[in-house]
Amino acid sequence: MPSPLFRVVVYAARDGQVAPAAAVKSPAHALADRRSIAVLPFTNITRDPEQEYFADGMVEDITTALARTGQFFVIARNSSFVYKGRAVDIKQVGRELGVRYVLEGSVRKAGSQIRISGQLIEAESGSHIWADSFDGALENVFDLQDRITENVVWAIVPSVERAEIEL
Repeated sequence: MPSPLFRVVVYAARDGQVAPAAAVKSPAHALADRRSIAVLPFTNITRDPEQEYFADGMVEDITTALARTGQFFVIARNSSFVYKGRAVDIKQVGRELGVRYVLEGSVRKAGSQIRISGQLIEAESGSHIWADSFDGALENVFDLQDRITENVVWAIVPSVERAEIEL
């Protein structure tokens, strides 16, 4: 059997990485391969600049906690934060980031009390999977963030499992 004189390998470049074309997956493949989620920057409804730090910290804590569960392919905080301060179309965000689920939320303050609201949305259809709000005192902000993060993550995981059973 004659041996080939040469071999052609096609390479693809994406996000600054080069790989054989067969090994490159589009973001849409993340949808089929694993549960995928992006946590968008929370909206600071109070317009108090001090609450921007709190809102950003909540997003970072939730993103980290979701990644630790091992249940999701979680989009990095820096990728999600390109949407900060912008009105977004969740369906478009899902396509651009290659995720099936998007968590969005808001932070508002009244005196020493704070309320964080969150909604988990299935990106392709735009339908809400889960929504809730959490109240607390700002006296110990880290304890409050930890409690809210734990509640959000423990609510999201079973909500996604139920949603995927219904699909």
